[in-house]
Amino acid sequence: MTDRPYNVLFLCTGNSARSILAEAIMNRLGEGRFRAYSAGSQPKGTVHPLALDLLRRLNHDTGFARSKSWEEFADPGAPRMDFVFTVCDNAANESCPVWPGQPMSAHWGIPDPAGAEGTDAERHLAFSEAYRMLNARISIFTSIPLASIDRLALKDRLDAIGQSSDPNGAA
Repeated sequence: MTDRPYNVLFLCTGNSARSILAEAIMNRLGEGRFRAYSAGSQPKGTVHPLALDLLRRLNHDTGFARSKSWEEFADPGAPRMDFVFTVCDNAANESCPVWPGQPMSAHWGIPDPAGAEGTDAERHLAFSEAYRMLNARISIFTSIPLASIDRLALKDRLDAIGQSSDPNGAA
């Protein structure tokens, strides 16, 4: 175990919904063991209002939430990342900056709730579903005994978390 919390960066193209949700969830579930951040390759500049609404309804502090470029985390003086997770397929296929320290990475693709169409209820449901999936994956990740697992086994576990449509095994 490091003498500091593990730094985790969640990436998505727009950094307006999924990565913001993941950042909030990790900072809650990480309980001081993890410090989460989020960013995008082409940030929208604003956080999606339904993401903020959902986080507030679930009693998350939203003061952290801002849409920002991943370049911010490649700059000298930026926090050194231990883990980098892409949560959208576009970001997973883009050329990421070089992250100092060679963090572990994995792709945990989640359907984009910001692209949901339909009634207000259906759009809110899309955000709730994205939150549920991210919460399940992050819960599994935070329960891994990081200090007692080798790097290759850890990489396999991280990849497996992202490949399940429902990490908790529900249909």
